[in-house]
Amino acid sequence: MNYNKLLDENKEWAKERVNSDPEFFSRLEHLQTPEYLWIGCSDSRVPANQITGTQPGEIFVHRNIANLVVNTDVNMLSVLDYAVNVLNVKHVIVCGHYGCGGIKAAMSDTDFNQVLNMWLRNIKDIYRFHRNEVDSVPEGDERADKLVELTVQEQVFNLAKTTIIQKAWSTDNRPDLHGWVYGLNNGIIKPICEMSSTSNIDSIYKYRL
Repeated sequence: MNYNKLLDENKEWAKERVNSDPEFFSRLEHLQTPEYLWIGCSDSRVPANQITGTQPGEIFVHRNIANLVVNTDVNMLSVLDYAVNVLNVKHVIVCGHYGCGGIKAAMSDTDFNQVLNMWLRNIKDIYRFHRNEVDSVPEGDERADKLVELTVQEQVFNLAKTTIIQKAWSTDNRPDLHGWVYGLNNGIIKPICEMSSTSNIDSIYKYRL
């Protein structure tokens, strides 16, 4: 596809927006009050707004390979901090998807070179933690999809381990944390797990705030 097609499509999209709602852009320009932070996969087939039927301004979005919450990822943590402490979001959603290439890559012994290997090791660790559960599933797509679900679950736990979330829980009883998995084959989101300010986490991860 010629990249100029994207610019042409943008003009058409903007024109259609103004035709259907003349105040759309002037309203959007001065308003960003999303209730949701979405931490999703970079996969082009999983766009947050489209699959949830939401409009621009309704979801604050961060995406990376395999929707990971890594405690040394300053990019992700800065997004989380801004969403929780400035935008005051009420919900943080980690959404993975079945058939995730990042998950499948982490399950293989392929050398993807240094940077990608470092990133995928976070998923390999999850596999190791849950090896018995993952290996009890038939090998192939079904086993990979089990690891997709477990990876989402671990990322929700990782959110709860941060002082960003724990401070917001202690002062405002928000945000609720949600782990979801999107089905590429049917377009349906499956809830996997939830955590809130009343959820228990291992004491080793709790901070005296």
